[in-house]
Amino acid sequence: MTLTLPTPASPLKIGTRGSPLALAQAYETRDRLMAAYDLPEAAFEVVVIKTTGDDMALIKTDTPLKTLGGKGLFTKEIEQSMLDGGIDIAVHSTKDMPVEQPKGLVLDTFLPREDVRDAFVSLKYESLQDLPEGAVVGSSSLRRRAQLLNRFPHLKVVEFRGNVQTRLKKLEDGVAEATFLAKAGLNRLGKADVARSAIDPEDMLPAIAQGTIGIERRENDDRAGEMLAALHHAETGQRLAAERAFLAALDGSCETPIAGLATLEGGQLRLRGEVLRPDGSEVIRDERTCAISDGEALGKAMAKDMLAQAGPDFFSWRS
Repeated sequence: MTLTLPTPASPLKIGTRGSPLALAQAYETRDRLMAAYDLPEAAFEVVVIKTTGDDMALIKTDTPLKTLGGKGLFTKEIEQSMLDGGIDIAVHSTKDMPVEQPKGLVLDTFLPREDVRDAFVSLKYESLQDLPEGAVVGSSSLRRRAQLLNRFPHLKVVEFRGNVQTRLKKLEDGVAEATFLAKAGLNRLGKADVARSAIDPEDMLPAIAQGTIGIERRENDDRAGEMLAALHHAETGQRLAAERAFLAALDGSCETPIAGLATLEGGQLRLRGEVLRPDGSEVIRDERTCAISDGEALGKAMAKDMLAQAGPDFFSWRS
């Protein structure tokens, strides 16, 4: 097939949310495509699509994402636009993506992974360990909340949503003493200095796919598939195959606090994972290694064994 490249008269339409981070990720994708195919900026159009998760009224109420509908809050409208032909590709933070895509769409392109760690953000304290007894910390992440309650039970955890600016304003207003953001997002926004410190994965194992940008397309769009192949970072794809398989087999519903991180070293893949009760009262962890090509199978097997270890009572809060 001869690849028909986009032109200013017929640009490739890149769908994205309108947050500063989402736009930064869309522009990075556009710039990588421009460089790969020696195309002008005008050959691409960044299309901003408002999602349910971007509703400022909901953000201000700090309503838990689980209550509002989970990860699909940030993708549904964008994916529908792609299915309708309004956009050609969509750029996402992969950690916000459900483990299964709607029929007709595929998520098979990943840019090089950024820093996987969580960032500690506070106006007063340098690290988690510096927070005093009873200090209030805010997070909208089920995973972070459960991990904090498990490892730092002397802290009080409250619901806390919003972008970087919103969260900093909440800290200034005294809603909490500290909050947490993905280090990768701060780096991509040029706001690395917002983080007082980065949290070691041993203290807070990151979310599945944290630090990665995923690019979604229509399954039957061969042109988009061929163009995106030039951007795909194989190592990141290998790591995410294991992590997302682990998540899918464990519980991809966004109702369970789950963390996981795959790393590659010396031809081997190492996968660490954990699942927690939302109140942090119990955690199940595992760690395994395998050949890189077996990462997806390892993720599924590890999840299956952890589910067996957990037993039905572990998930009693869902009933």
